Amino acid sequence: MDFSLSEEHKMIRDAARDFAQNELLPGVIQRDEEQYFPDELVKKMGDLGFMGIMVDPKYGGSGMDTISYVLIMEELSKIDASASVIVSVNNSLVCYGIEAYGSKTQKQKYLTKLATGEFIGAFCLSEPEAGSDATSQKTTAIDKGDHYILNGTKNWITNGGRADVYLVMAQTDRDKGSHGINVFIIEKGMEGFHVGPKENKLGIRGSDTHTLQFNDVKVPKENRIGDDGFGFRFAMKTISGGRIGIAAQALGIAQGAYELALKYSKERKAFGTEIANHQAIAFKLADMHTEISAARHMVLKAAWDKDQNNNYDVSSAMAKLYASQVAMKHTVEAVQIHGGNGFVKDYHVERLMRDAKITQIYEGTSEIQKIVISRSITKK
Repeated sequence: MDFSLSEEHKMIRDAARDFAQNELLPGVIQRDEEQYFPDELVKKMGDLGFMGIMVDPKYGGSGMDTISYVLIMEELSKIDASASVIVSVNNSLVCYGIEAYGSKTQKQKYLTKLATGEFIGAFCLSEPEAGSDATSQKTTAIDKGDHYILNGTKNWITNGGRADVYLVMAQTDRDKGSHGINVFIIEKGMEGFHVGPKENKLGIRGSDTHTLQFNDVKVPKENRIGDDGFGFRFAMKTISGGRIGIAAQALGIAQGAYELALKYSKERKAFGTEIANHQAIAFKLADMHTEISAARHMVLKAAWDKDQNNNYDVSSAMAKLYASQVAMKHTVEAVQIHGGNGFVKDYHVERLMRDAKITQIYEGTSEIQKIVISRSITKK
């Protein structure tokens, strides 16, 4: 067992930290308030290789491992979770899905641009009546021989208004249940594809989240990924890797809040001394440090499992479940340590607390993670 990072991993982590501090931190409060994320920062993340972290260099990617990915995600998320979720979706869901299961033509046409950040990707599974129950797809794709006709609605789609490439799950044969679902590559601008209004969210407000509508969209047969009926398995396997990214995001949010709380507790005085010297605050910091460290080990273990080609369904579920709990718990504590100042936007912790909540919801709710984990236990 080796718990140390390689020199290469440290360099990757430090590069992500420098970018987050120097590029993401300025303006992060304004971006949250105005609900936008600027294109120039996405381009810079692409230039650094953050949009195709694990993609093979022959497709324009950085060729890094999953451990590198979670190190980058943690550093970005400490400062701006709206930035990190763009990276997470593009890497874990879209790039991975196309690279692992797409055809050679699909990889050349789409992956090469997604991996460099020239294109942004979106993953379209959730619907008004199909959130946690992903098998209940109402979006349909009718086979017309050389093409499909796509109709339906997708909800809560990250990068929904900014993406160039959308991976859309749709039901092609309802009688087959989950085996009748397929996944299609949809391009921005296809006739009948409409992007709805932007969602006004509690947290990750700089992230671009929309409802999407498909009205008789003609999808070429070559845009289907995998064999007929592969869509649900595609979604589940892809989301397992996505959970590692969101676990790392939750970890970063928690670590960012902890660092702010620690710094503040060493500066703020009450009753004649810095509040860090008061046991009530010191014990909060001890709990934060301990539980965040435990979450980090779980996230790195899930990443290691993926890199070793082990089954990572359960380790990713456990990492996401625990890291998101830690993020929610300790961003609240960070606000408490800041007292009244914690309620003020200028101190950042209230934004981190708002951002933390979504990590318990997307890429599968905490309740879904418990289903995944409990099934693995009871089947043994």
